[in-house]
Amino acid sequence: MNTSNNAPRPLDGITVVSLEHAIAAPFCTRQLADLGARVIKVERPQTGDFARNYDERVGGLASHFVWTNRSKESLTLDLKQQRASEVLEALLATADVLVQNLAPGAAARMGLSFEALHERFPQLIVCDISGYGEGGPYEQKKAYDLLIQSEGGFLSVTGDAGEEQMAKAGCSIADIAAGMYAYTGVLSALMLRGKTGVGSRVDVSMLESLVEWMGYPMYYAYEGAAPPPRAGAAHSTIYPYGPFPAGDGGTVMLGLQNEREWRAFCDKVLLQPELADDARFSANFKRSENRAELRAIIVASFATLSAEQVIERLDSAQIANAHVNDMAGVWQHPQLKARERWTQVESPAGLLPALLPPGRNNAFSPRMDGVPGLGQHTDSVLAELGLNPAVIEQLREQGAV
Repeated sequence: MNTSNNAPRPLDGITVVSLEHAIAAPFCTRQLADLGARVIKVERPQTGDFARNYDERVGGLASHFVWTNRSKESLTLDLKQQRASEVLEALLATADVLVQNLAPGAAARMGLSFEALHERFPQLIVCDISGYGEGGPYEQKKAYDLLIQSEGGFLSVTGDAGEEQMAKAGCSIADIAAGMYAYTGVLSALMLRGKTGVGSRVDVSMLESLVEWMGYPMYYAYEGAAPPPRAGAAHSTIYPYGPFPAGDGGTVMLGLQNEREWRAFCDKVLLQPELADDARFSANFKRSENRAELRAIIVASFATLSAEQVIERLDSAQIANAHVNDMAGVWQHPQLKARERWTQVESPAGLLPALLPPGRNNAFSPRMDGVPGLGQHTDSVLAELGLNPAVIEQLREQGAV
Protein backbone atom coordinates (compact mmCIF):
# COMPACT_ATOMS: atom_id res chain seq x y z
CA MET A 1 0.00 0.00 0.00
CA ASN A 2 1.37 3.38 -1.00
CA THR A 3 0.56 5.82 1.79
CA SER A 4 3.40 8.24 1.15
CA ASN A 5 2.47 11.87 1.61
CA ASN A 6 4.43 12.52 -1.60
CA ALA A 7 2.21 10.28 -3.74
CA PRO A 8 0.10 12.25 -6.22
CA ARG A 9 -3.53 12.80 -5.32
CA PRO A 10 -6.41 12.80 -7.85
CA LEU A 11 -7.11 16.55 -7.59
CA ASP A 12 -3.56 17.85 -7.21
CA GLY A 13 -3.28 21.04 -9.28
CA ILE A 14 -7.04 21.74 -9.19
CA THR A 15 -8.01 25.09 -7.63
CA VAL A 16 -11.46 25.54 -6.13
CA VAL A 17 -12.80 28.95 -5.11
CA SER A 18 -15.73 28.75 -2.74
CA LEU A 19 -18.25 31.36 -1.68
CA GLU A 20 -19.67 29.18 1.03
CA HIS A 21 -21.29 29.10 4.42
CA ALA A 22 -23.05 26.65 6.73
CA ILE A 23 -22.67 22.97 5.74
CA ALA A 24 -23.62 21.91 2.21
CA ALA A 25 -20.97 23.78 0.20
CA PRO A 26 -18.22 23.52 2.86
CA PHE A 27 -18.77 19.74 3.09
CA CYS A 28 -18.48 19.49 -0.70
CA THR A 29 -15.29 21.51 -0.90
CA ARG A 30 -13.65 19.84 2.10
CA GLN A 31 -13.98 16.52 0.32
CA LEU A 32 -12.45 18.03 -2.81
CA ALA A 33 -9.58 19.18 -0.58
CA ASP A 34 -9.28 15.65 0.81
CA LEU A 35 -8.44 14.54 -2.74
CA GLY A 36 -5.75 17.19 -3.11
CA ALA A 37 -7.60 20.22 -4.48
CA ARG A 38 -6.52 23.64 -3.35
CA VAL A 39 -9.65 25.21 -1.83
CA ILE A 40 -9.69 28.98 -1.33
CA LYS A 41 -12.58 29.84 0.95
CA VAL A 42 -13.77 33.42 0.46
CA GLU A 43 -15.22 34.85 3.68
CA ARG A 44 -16.58 38.17 4.86
CA PRO A 45 -14.04 40.32 6.73
CA GLN A 46 -14.50 40.36 10.51
CA THR A 47 -17.31 37.79 10.62
CA GLY A 48 -16.53 35.09 8.06
CA ASP A 49 -18.62 31.99 7.50
CA PHE A 50 -21.42 32.24 10.06
CA ALA A 51 -20.88 28.57 10.92
CA ARG A 52 -17.73 29.73 12.73
CA ASN A 53 -20.05 31.00 15.47
CA TYR A 54 -22.52 28.12 15.83
CA ASP A 55 -20.89 26.99 19.08
CA GLU A 56 -17.52 26.84 20.87
CA ARG A 57 -17.37 23.11 21.59
CA VAL A 58 -13.96 22.36 20.05
CA GLY A 59 -11.48 24.33 22.10
CA GLY A 60 -13.43 27.50 21.39
CA LEU A 61 -14.07 26.62 17.74
CA ALA A 62 -17.42 25.59 16.27
CA SER A 63 -18.05 21.87 15.81
CA HIS A 64 -19.66 22.23 12.36
CA PHE A 65 -16.83 24.46 11.15
CA VAL A 66 -14.03 22.18 12.31
CA TRP A 67 -15.71 19.23 10.63
CA THR A 68 -16.19 20.80 7.19
CA ASN A 69 -13.28 23.22 6.72
CA ARG A 70 -9.93 21.52 7.16
CA SER A 71 -7.32 21.75 4.41
CA LYS A 72 -8.66 25.09 3.12
CA GLU A 73 -7.22 28.58 2.78
CA SER A 74 -9.26 31.47 4.17
CA LEU A 75 -9.32 34.68 2.13
CA THR A 76 -11.39 37.59 3.38
CA LEU A 77 -13.09 39.79 0.76
CA ASP A 78 -15.92 42.29 1.07
CA LEU A 79 -17.48 41.62 -2.31
CA LYS A 80 -19.63 44.72 -2.03
CA GLN A 81 -16.47 46.73 -2.70
CA GLN A 82 -15.19 47.09 -6.25
CA ARG A 83 -11.56 46.37 -5.41
CA ALA A 84 -12.53 43.14 -3.65
CA SER A 85 -14.57 42.09 -6.66
CA GLU A 86 -11.52 42.72 -8.84
CA VAL A 87 -9.51 40.41 -6.59
CA LEU A 88 -12.15 37.70 -6.96
CA GLU A 89 -12.12 38.18 -10.74
CA ALA A 90 -8.36 37.68 -10.81
CA LEU A 91 -8.70 34.64 -8.58
CA LEU A 92 -11.35 33.05 -10.81
CA ALA A 93 -9.04 33.48 -13.78
CA THR A 94 -6.70 30.99 -12.07
CA ALA A 95 -9.42 28.62 -10.81
CA ASP A 96 -10.88 25.38 -12.10
CA VAL A 97 -14.06 25.34 -10.00
CA LEU A 98 -16.34 27.85 -8.29
CA VAL A 99 -18.68 26.48 -5.62
CA GLN A 100 -21.29 28.75 -4.06
CA ASN A 101 -24.30 28.45 -1.77
CA LEU A 102 -25.16 32.11 -1.33
CA ALA A 103 -28.77 33.25 -1.05
CA PRO A 104 -30.83 32.59 -4.20
CA GLY A 105 -29.91 35.08 -6.90
CA ALA A 106 -27.02 36.63 -4.97
CA ALA A 107 -24.28 35.14 -7.15
CA ALA A 108 -26.03 36.22 -10.35
CA ARG A 109 -26.38 39.79 -9.04
CA MET A 110 -22.60 39.86 -8.56
CA GLY A 111 -21.99 38.72 -12.13
CA LEU A 112 -21.19 35.19 -10.98
CA SER A 113 -23.87 33.25 -12.83
CA PHE A 114 -22.58 30.38 -14.93
CA GLU A 115 -23.60 32.16 -18.12
CA ALA A 116 -21.66 35.31 -17.24
CA LEU A 117 -18.64 33.41 -15.98
CA HIS A 118 -18.60 31.03 -18.93
CA GLU A 119 -18.08 33.91 -21.32
CA ARG A 120 -15.06 35.13 -19.34
CA PHE A 121 -13.68 31.78 -18.18
CA PRO A 122 -14.89 29.00 -20.53
CA GLN A 123 -12.99 26.28 -18.67
CA LEU A 124 -14.44 27.18 -15.26
CA ILE A 125 -16.82 24.71 -13.63
CA VAL A 126 -19.56 26.35 -11.55
CA CYS A 127 -21.43 24.48 -8.84
CA ASP A 128 -24.50 26.25 -7.45
CA ILE A 129 -26.06 24.79 -4.28
CA SER A 130 -29.45 26.03 -3.13
CA GLY A 131 -32.46 24.87 -1.19
CA TYR A 132 -34.86 24.31 -4.07
CA GLY A 133 -32.86 24.83 -7.25
CA GLU A 134 -33.22 27.39 -10.01
CA GLY A 135 -36.73 28.05 -11.26
CA GLY A 136 -40.05 26.91 -9.89
CA PRO A 137 -42.29 28.51 -7.25
CA TYR A 138 -39.91 27.69 -4.36
CA GLU A 139 -36.78 29.18 -5.91
CA GLN A 140 -36.60 32.16 -3.53
CA LYS A 141 -37.68 30.39 -0.34
CA LYS A 142 -35.24 30.19 2.54
CA ALA A 143 -34.08 26.64 3.01
CA TYR A 144 -32.46 25.50 6.22
CA ASP A 145 -31.73 21.83 6.84
CA LEU A 146 -34.73 21.16 9.09
CA LEU A 147 -37.06 22.89 6.64
CA ILE A 148 -35.88 20.60 3.84
CA GLN A 149 -36.26 17.56 6.09
CA SER A 150 -39.88 18.67 6.42
CA GLU A 151 -40.52 19.51 2.75
CA GLY A 152 -38.77 16.34 1.57
CA GLY A 153 -40.99 14.05 3.63
CA PHE A 154 -38.27 12.85 5.95
CA LEU A 155 -40.11 13.99 9.07
CA SER A 156 -43.20 12.04 8.01
CA VAL A 157 -41.44 8.70 8.50
CA THR A 158 -39.39 9.43 11.62
CA GLY A 159 -40.28 9.50 15.27
CA ASP A 160 -42.04 7.32 17.80
CA ALA A 161 -44.85 5.05 16.69
CA GLY A 162 -46.78 5.29 19.93
CA GLU A 163 -47.00 9.06 20.12
CA GLU A 164 -47.02 9.69 16.38
CA GLN A 165 -44.39 12.32 17.15
CA MET A 166 -42.09 13.29 14.29
CA ALA A 167 -38.37 13.61 14.93
CA LYS A 168 -35.66 15.27 12.88
CA ALA A 169 -32.35 13.62 12.12
CA GLY A 170 -29.66 14.32 14.69
CA CYS A 171 -27.32 15.61 12.00
CA SER A 172 -27.82 17.90 9.00
CA ILE A 173 -28.82 15.22 6.52
CA ALA A 174 -30.31 17.57 3.90
CA ASP A 175 -27.13 19.65 3.88
CA ILE A 176 -25.01 16.50 3.84
CA ALA A 177 -27.00 15.03 0.94
CA ALA A 178 -26.62 18.23 -1.08
CA GLY A 179 -22.91 18.41 -0.24
CA MET A 180 -22.40 14.85 -1.43
CA TYR A 181 -24.19 15.44 -4.74
CA ALA A 182 -22.25 18.68 -5.22
CA TYR A 183 -19.00 16.82 -4.55
CA THR A 184 -19.74 14.05 -7.05
CA GLY A 185 -21.17 16.60 -9.48
CA VAL A 186 -17.92 18.56 -9.47
CA LEU A 187 -15.90 15.38 -9.94
CA SER A 188 -18.05 14.39 -12.93
CA ALA A 189 -17.76 17.92 -14.37
CA LEU A 190 -13.97 17.71 -14.10
CA MET A 191 -14.06 14.40 -15.97
CA LEU A 192 -16.33 15.92 -18.61
CA ARG A 193 -14.01 18.91 -19.01
CA GLY A 194 -11.19 16.47 -19.60
CA LYS A 195 -13.11 15.23 -22.65
CA THR A 196 -14.60 18.49 -23.96
CA GLY A 197 -12.12 21.11 -22.77
CA VAL A 198 -14.86 23.38 -21.44
CA GLY A 199 -16.50 23.89 -18.09
CA SER A 200 -20.11 23.16 -17.19
CA ARG A 201 -22.62 24.01 -14.51
CA VAL A 202 -23.70 21.74 -11.63
CA ASP A 203 -27.06 22.80 -10.14
CA VAL A 204 -27.68 21.07 -6.78
CA SER A 205 -30.94 21.34 -4.87
CA MET A 206 -31.14 20.32 -1.21
CA LEU A 207 -34.74 19.24 -1.75
CA GLU A 208 -33.91 16.99 -4.71
CA SER A 209 -30.91 15.54 -2.89
CA LEU A 210 -32.97 14.51 0.12
CA VAL A 211 -35.94 13.32 -1.94
CA GLU A 212 -33.56 10.99 -3.80
CA TRP A 213 -32.66 9.47 -0.43
CA MET A 214 -36.38 9.03 0.30
CA GLY A 215 -36.83 6.64 -2.62
CA TYR A 216 -37.81 3.60 -0.55
CA PRO A 217 -40.62 5.21 1.50
CA MET A 218 -41.87 7.04 -1.60
CA TYR A 219 -42.19 3.86 -3.66
CA TYR A 220 -43.63 2.04 -0.65
CA ALA A 221 -46.41 4.66 -0.71
CA TYR A 222 -46.80 4.48 -4.51
CA GLU A 223 -50.13 5.63 -5.96
CA GLY A 224 -51.61 6.66 -2.65
CA ALA A 225 -50.71 3.53 -0.68
CA ALA A 226 -50.14 3.91 3.07
CA PRO A 227 -46.62 5.16 3.84
CA PRO A 228 -44.28 3.25 6.17
CA PRO A 229 -45.48 3.73 9.75
CA ARG A 230 -43.33 5.60 12.22
CA ALA A 231 -41.36 3.06 14.19
CA GLY A 232 -38.90 5.02 16.34
CA ALA A 233 -35.50 3.33 16.08
CA ALA A 234 -37.07 0.09 14.83
CA HIS A 235 -37.60 -0.83 11.19
CA SER A 236 -41.06 0.14 10.00
CA THR A 237 -41.73 -3.03 7.97
CA ILE A 238 -39.22 -5.70 9.11
CA TYR A 239 -39.35 -7.29 12.58
CA PRO A 240 -37.56 -7.90 14.84
CA TYR A 241 -35.27 -5.13 13.66
CA GLY A 242 -34.39 -2.40 16.16
CA PRO A 243 -33.32 -1.74 19.75
CA PHE A 244 -34.06 -4.09 22.65
CA PRO A 245 -33.20 -3.61 26.34
CA ALA A 246 -30.96 -6.05 28.19
CA GLY A 247 -31.08 -6.95 31.87
CA ASP A 248 -28.13 -4.74 32.82
CA GLY A 249 -29.76 -1.57 31.54
CA GLY A 250 -27.91 -1.65 28.23
CA THR A 251 -29.50 -1.71 24.80
CA VAL A 252 -28.75 -3.95 21.85
CA MET A 253 -29.64 -3.23 18.22
CA LEU A 254 -30.40 -6.30 16.14
CA GLY A 255 -31.90 -7.10 12.76
CA LEU A 256 -33.32 -10.17 11.00
CA GLN A 257 -33.68 -10.27 7.23
CA ASN A 258 -35.05 -13.72 6.38
CA GLU A 259 -36.69 -16.89 7.69
CA ARG A 260 -33.40 -18.74 8.12
CA GLU A 261 -32.24 -16.03 10.49
CA TRP A 262 -35.58 -16.12 12.30
CA ARG A 263 -35.15 -19.82 13.07
CA ALA A 264 -31.57 -19.29 14.25
CA PHE A 265 -32.74 -16.41 16.44
CA CYS A 266 -35.40 -18.56 18.11
CA ASP A 267 -33.06 -21.52 18.56
CA LYS A 268 -29.74 -19.94 19.60
CA VAL A 269 -30.68 -16.53 21.00
CA LEU A 270 -34.12 -16.87 22.59
CA LEU A 271 -33.54 -20.60 23.30
CA GLN A 272 -37.15 -21.15 22.24
CA PRO A 273 -36.92 -23.13 18.96
CA GLU A 274 -40.64 -23.89 19.01
CA LEU A 275 -41.35 -20.18 18.52
CA ALA A 276 -40.12 -20.37 14.92
CA ASP A 277 -43.32 -22.11 13.82
CA ASP A 278 -45.71 -20.09 15.96
CA ALA A 279 -48.51 -18.99 13.65
CA ARG A 280 -48.22 -15.41 14.90
CA PHE A 281 -44.58 -15.11 13.83
CA SER A 282 -44.01 -17.60 10.98
CA ALA A 283 -43.44 -14.91 8.32
CA ASN A 284 -42.02 -11.41 8.43
CA PHE A 285 -45.35 -9.70 7.73
CA LYS A 286 -46.88 -11.64 10.63
CA ARG A 287 -44.03 -10.72 12.95
CA SER A 288 -44.41 -7.08 11.95
CA GLU A 289 -48.17 -7.16 12.52
CA ASN A 290 -47.73 -8.82 15.93
CA ARG A 291 -44.63 -6.96 16.97
CA ALA A 292 -45.98 -5.96 20.40
CA GLU A 293 -46.42 -9.62 21.40
CA LEU A 294 -43.07 -10.64 19.95
CA ARG A 295 -41.28 -7.73 21.58
CA ALA A 296 -42.61 -8.79 24.99
CA ILE A 297 -41.17 -12.28 24.46
CA ILE A 298 -37.77 -10.93 23.36
CA VAL A 299 -37.54 -8.43 26.22
CA ALA A 300 -38.39 -11.16 28.74
CA SER A 301 -35.70 -13.41 27.27
CA PHE A 302 -33.07 -10.67 27.41
CA ALA A 303 -34.01 -9.61 30.96
CA THR A 304 -31.63 -12.11 32.55
CA LEU A 305 -28.71 -11.22 30.26
CA SER A 306 -26.28 -8.33 30.01
CA ALA A 307 -26.03 -6.45 26.72
CA GLU A 308 -22.70 -8.14 26.00
CA GLN A 309 -24.18 -11.58 26.67
CA VAL A 310 -27.00 -10.85 24.24
CA ILE A 311 -24.47 -9.77 21.61
CA GLU A 312 -22.47 -12.98 22.21
CA ARG A 313 -25.59 -15.05 21.51
CA LEU A 314 -26.43 -13.00 18.44
CA ASP A 315 -22.90 -13.35 17.10
CA SER A 316 -23.01 -17.11 17.73
CA ALA A 317 -26.23 -17.33 15.74
CA GLN A 318 -24.82 -15.04 13.02
CA ILE A 319 -27.59 -12.52 13.63
CA ALA A 320 -26.69 -8.93 12.69
CA ASN A 321 -26.32 -6.73 15.75
CA ALA A 322 -24.73 -3.54 17.03
CA HIS A 323 -23.99 -1.63 20.18
CA VAL A 324 -26.05 1.51 20.71
CA ASN A 325 -23.16 3.92 21.05
CA ASP A 326 -23.25 7.49 22.26
CA MET A 327 -20.70 9.99 20.94
CA ALA A 328 -18.14 8.97 23.56
CA GLY A 329 -18.50 5.38 22.36
CA VAL A 330 -17.91 6.42 18.75
CA TRP A 331 -14.78 8.39 19.67
CA GLN A 332 -13.45 5.21 21.32
CA HIS A 333 -14.78 2.73 18.75
CA PRO A 334 -12.39 -0.25 18.60
CA GLN A 335 -12.90 -0.80 14.87
CA LEU A 336 -11.89 2.76 13.99
CA LYS A 337 -8.87 2.42 16.27
CA ALA A 338 -7.84 -0.96 14.84
CA ARG A 339 -8.03 0.38 11.28
CA GLU A 340 -6.05 3.49 12.29
CA ARG A 341 -8.73 5.83 11.01
CA TRP A 342 -7.85 8.78 13.24
CA THR A 343 -5.21 11.41 12.66
CA GLN A 344 -4.62 14.98 13.86
CA VAL A 345 -4.93 18.32 12.09
CA GLU A 346 -3.80 21.80 13.02
CA SER A 347 -6.28 24.51 13.96
CA PRO A 348 -6.36 27.88 15.71
CA ALA A 349 -7.14 25.84 18.86
CA GLY A 350 -4.12 23.56 18.41
CA LEU A 351 -4.03 19.94 17.26
CA LEU A 352 -7.44 18.31 16.86
CA PRO A 353 -8.41 14.70 16.08
CA ALA A 354 -9.87 14.11 12.63
CA LEU A 355 -11.33 11.04 10.97
CA LEU A 356 -9.60 10.05 7.75
CA PRO A 357 -12.01 10.19 4.79
CA PRO A 358 -14.03 7.05 4.06
CA GLY A 359 -13.14 5.23 0.88
CA ARG A 360 -9.44 4.66 1.52
CA ASN A 361 -7.38 4.45 -1.67
CA ASN A 362 -4.14 2.45 -1.59
CA ALA A 363 -2.41 4.77 -4.09
CA PHE A 364 -2.38 8.00 -2.07
CA SER A 365 -2.94 9.55 1.33
CA PRO A 366 -5.76 12.08 1.70
CA ARG A 367 -4.85 15.68 2.32
CA MET A 368 -5.32 16.41 6.04
CA ASP A 369 -4.18 20.00 6.56
CA GLY A 370 -5.32 22.48 9.18
CA VAL A 371 -8.61 24.25 9.88
CA PRO A 372 -7.98 27.89 8.87
CA GLY A 373 -8.41 30.92 11.03
CA LEU A 374 -10.49 33.73 9.51
CA GLY A 375 -8.40 35.45 6.83
CA GLN A 376 -5.34 33.38 7.67
CA HIS A 377 -4.26 33.15 4.02
CA THR A 378 -5.39 36.55 2.75
CA ASP A 379 -1.93 38.03 2.40
CA SER A 380 -0.39 34.98 0.73
CA VAL A 381 -3.24 34.61 -1.80
CA LEU A 382 -3.17 38.30 -2.67
CA ALA A 383 0.60 38.17 -3.06
CA GLU A 384 0.21 35.28 -5.52
CA LEU A 385 -2.11 37.49 -7.55
CA GLY A 386 0.65 40.10 -7.81
CA LEU A 387 -0.40 42.58 -5.12
CA ASN A 388 2.47 44.07 -3.16
CA PRO A 389 2.39 44.52 0.64
CA ALA A 390 1.54 48.23 0.38
CA VAL A 391 -1.52 47.54 -1.78
CA ILE A 392 -2.61 44.72 0.51
CA GLU A 393 -2.38 47.03 3.51
CA GLN A 394 -4.38 49.66 1.65
CA LEU A 395 -7.11 47.09 0.91
CA ARG A 396 -7.15 46.15 4.58
CA GLU A 397 -7.49 49.78 5.67
CA GLN A 398 -10.42 50.17 3.26
CA GLY A 399 -12.10 47.07 4.69
CA ALA A 400 -12.00 45.33 1.32
CA VAL A 401 -10.18 42.34 2.81
